[in-house]
Amino acid sequence: MAIISSKQQSQEPEKQPKRSRESSGSYKSPKAPPEEILQPTAMLDETEKQEEGLRPGRLADYIGQKDLKAVLEIAIEAAKGRGETMDHLLLYGPPGLGKTTMSLILATEMGSSCKITSAPALERPRDIVGILMSLKPGDIIFIDEIHRLSRMTEELLYPAMEDFRLDITIGKGQTAKTRSLPLPPFTLVGATTRVGSLSSPLRDRFGLIQRLRFYELDELILIVQRTAELLQAPVTPDGAEEIARRSRGTPRIANRLLKRVRDFAQVKKLGEITQPVAVEALEVFGVDPMGLDWADRLMLGVMIEQFNGGPVGLEAIAAATGEDSQTIEDVYEPYLLQIGYLHRTPRGRVATPNARKHLGYE
Repeated sequence: MAIISSKQQSQEPEKQPKRSRESSGSYKSPKAPPEEILQPTAMLDETEKQEEGLRPGRLADYIGQKDLKAVLEIAIEAAKGRGETMDHLLLYGPPGLGKTTMSLILATEMGSSCKITSAPALERPRDIVGILMSLKPGDIIFIDEIHRLSRMTEELLYPAMEDFRLDITIGKGQTAKTRSLPLPPFTLVGATTRVGSLSSPLRDRFGLIQRLRFYELDELILIVQRTAELLQAPVTPDGAEEIARRSRGTPRIANRLLKRVRDFAQVKKLGEITQPVAVEALEVFGVDPMGLDWADRLMLGVMIEQFNGGPVGLEAIAAATGEDSQTIEDVYEPYLLQIGYLHRTPRGRVATPNARKHLGYE
């Protein structure tokens, strides 16, 4: 299986301005403080490089997401039986749950190549045209954050997804002509954290739309044990359970916490990672038993102390904590809602009694 990034796909001439070269490269997330080890979007480039060898290569090795695996197993077998490509697939859910990993697994199962790019890297129509023109039959294109595609790029995808045809316009004004170029059959895998932000025409062109859910504790324990084996970091069952419990239901965070605990055990010369070692290490990194970090506790503490627990508006929370409202809504809130520490009401956010109890408020 070959993995081709969008940077390899479109090489710009040397005389192009710096901006045009960067726009065709791979996605680079905003830099985050090193202490934010719990945030699935923090330091994405570094994470992708370090965890490349940790990704499962086959659907049978993929832990968790049982419903999604069952649907994809049927789709893969049906497509291979007919000698066709899979339907276009849209994966949505919180970051860090394995959307990129699943696209690479699909390429392996279908015996094809996977070209990886992201919507911010496809600023101009020629960026997506270069990728589509280089396709081979059966290839898979993975577009991360697909809801951020520009309007012109999105419209180019419509005939490509439906009829495997690329419509391009040559010339300007009255001399403009439209040419239709045939494309080999391919599968587009789109990933998004905001499925509601996709336009209806684009969303309706996906044959499969699947949601990735947060992982259960037993699934995360298996992921931690598998990663520890690959990293040659001995971990006991209770140590793996302690790390999994504080991982916010997210495999990416579980792997990141395991690496930090491994570093702690190595520096302190504590040997294998047991439950007491994991507890001590994660306390150093500010991760409490429920998986909350300092930012989560700050947000809940501000709501309780300054706004009497709410209801309080999102912008007021952002102003009081110094965090961006988009970050609060996309990164912090999903897990706090899942564990019942936060409620959304028509009047604003409310900190629950469980959140008060956890933080030590009466």
